[in-house]
Amino acid sequence: MKKLFAILSLSILLFSCKETKTEENPVVDTDLITVTSTQFQSAQMEIATPVEQDFDVTVKATGKIDVPPQNRAQITSFMGGYIKSTKLLVGDKVVKGQALLTLENKEFLDIQKDYLEVAEQINYLKSEYVRQKTLFDEKITSQKNYLKAESDYRRAKGMYQTLKEKLKLLNINPASVEQGKLSSIVTIYAPISGDIVIMNANLGMHVNPSDMILEIIQTDHLHLELSVFEKDILKIKKEQDILFTVPEASKDVFHAKVHLVGKSIEGNDRTINIHGHLDENIKQQLLTGMFVEANIIVATKKGLAIPKDALLIDNGKNYVLLLSENKNGTYTFKKVVVTIGATSENYVELIPDSQVNGKSKILTKGVFDVAN
Repeated sequence: MKKLFAILSLSILLFSCKETKTEENPVVDTDLITVTSTQFQSAQMEIATPVEQDFDVTVKATGKIDVPPQNRAQITSFMGGYIKSTKLLVGDKVVKGQALLTLENKEFLDIQKDYLEVAEQINYLKSEYVRQKTLFDEKITSQKNYLKAESDYRRAKGMYQTLKEKLKLLNINPASVEQGKLSSIVTIYAPISGDIVIMNANLGMHVNPSDMILEIIQTDHLHLELSVFEKDILKIKKEQDILFTVPEASKDVFHAKVHLVGKSIEGNDRTINIHGHLDENIKQQLLTGMFVEANIIVATKKGLAIPKDALLIDNGKNYVLLLSENKNGTYTFKKVVVTIGATSENYVELIPDSQVNGKSKILTKGVFDVAN
């Protein structure tokens, strides 16, 4: 009997301890946040209901800042040679026709000598051709002599024109060569005005005809080159607005307009090219080759909106603080998961559901203070 009484007493004691432990640690709803009226006022918090706003319907695109082919010049040499002189650096501005650098090569002299020899022969060969033609017409000389004189003259004339064009490609004046002014140094001039973006020239360095010595870009004609997926292409039209960012360089949002829409699907990723014109006032802030992320505005729609400051992002999910109760000078908010849609500069679209709708009271100012 004593043993049964001891067991019963121990059971009652354990039950009592368990009840006491439960009462000391009540279950707390971690989604509820309480704010006193003093805290509410000192932090200048505000509560509002979602409002209807216009939102842009956009198509996402990626691309780069570029220039048209006619505004980009890669400078090479018609013949190889050694860099004799240059004073230019990357970033320097040049104008069309400006001397960029000089090259030296003894082969330049060989071409000039060949040209000079042919130039001296051609007058004799021409006169001989005319003489033989006259004699042939008068039946004094044979057709063989006439045809040989004609062939020699035409061959020399072709060589003369070929060497003359080579001299022009080397920026050597043929008239100066005919006057006996020969040089082993040639000058390379700028074909367009613009900025030097690549410079591969050092004094004494040898360059081959296939080597790019420097590159000039005319930045006045910067534009957007974007790629849009096939599923979105029918939504794109000329003159639509483009909002884009350069994520690696800035968070600023820049503006452009659709100027040309490609007419064929390119590559394995099934995209089409979009050419966009930039606002004039932003061209000086951008550089060719910059990667851009863009949104092309194809339409507008209306939707319920809350300020961006009212949105909490936690572990990849979006939340708002929904007013649950306002009683005895205390505000109680519930942290509620929401679905968002389009965004604008200051607002984000709120997709209504069973918990949040157009009549919901949401903390719109001071959310960061409450959440932390």
